[in-house]
Amino acid sequence: MEWGYIVAGFAVGWLVGLTGVGGGSLMTPILLLFFNVKATVAVGTDLLYASLTKSVGVLAHGKLGNIDWRIVGILGLGSVPASLITTWLIGRYSLDSDAVISSIRFWLGIALLLTSLSVIFRHELMKSAHHEQHLPRPAVPVLTFLLGVVLGAMVTLTSVGAGALGVTALLLLYPTIHINRIIGSDVAHAVPLTLVAGLGHASLGTVDYGLLGTLLIGSVPGIWIGSHMTRTIDEQWVRSVLAVILVYVGQKLCLPDLPQWLGAVAVIVLMIVKAIYDSRKKLQGGTALEAE
Repeated sequence: MEWGYIVAGFAVGWLVGLTGVGGGSLMTPILLLFFNVKATVAVGTDLLYASLTKSVGVLAHGKLGNIDWRIVGILGLGSVPASLITTWLIGRYSLDSDAVISSIRFWLGIALLLTSLSVIFRHELMKSAHHEQHLPRPAVPVLTFLLGVVLGAMVTLTSVGAGALGVTALLLLYPTIHINRIIGSDVAHAVPLTLVAGLGHASLGTVDYGLLGTLLIGSVPGIWIGSHMTRTIDEQWVRSVLAVILVYVGQKLCLPDLPQWLGAVAVIVLMIVKAIYDSRKKLQGGTALEAE
């Protein structure tokens, strides 16, 4: 079983290094579905796992000046209290109750479905970083605070949301800020959030430290190898496969009564339609240039 955890850690680390998608989107579902780890233990262990692995990212982004500490601070004002409240609510109810387990599985599934959409439309969201600010300026800090509240509750409950979902929302709120600063700020915010949430789970006894160490043994080399393979593997194909996996697992967790093939087929059709639309748009752009 320990070798299985090491292989899982390596696979998740490799995908994170290759695609940048948060480990929580992958690790928690793997622990739940393949290793039958208790939902609360899977979430708690993954939160501390995320805080340790993303700390390295903060150092890297900080040296490059890719962190907007004002955004990080506003997010933290909402997310940290929300995380503490969510932890208190989890502890107030029986951790083994069907209600808690069902709630975690449902919201984890929803988070995975939303993450898959952010993976599919990543490039379109990145292009929005060059658009003008459309939201009223005074409303942006308020919406950023509310985003922090949502992320704090969702991350503490499911361990998912601080990565792809956070970046997606920040791109919409701050379209004039460069994508690198958006990603750096999101990573910087994720570290204290996952640490506070992870320590909260630790206080409830829902962190398996042996499992945490075993996962790190596989994930550290996995992240390093994945990061160095970005130039040799077509990221778009990997992201497409990842999106299908996220939808399949997300539907399995939150909508188990539906046919399991339904979500996967739907996202494949969506990606085909998107590819056709992008090809026609590119062809029209090339035709317009030739006409000029």
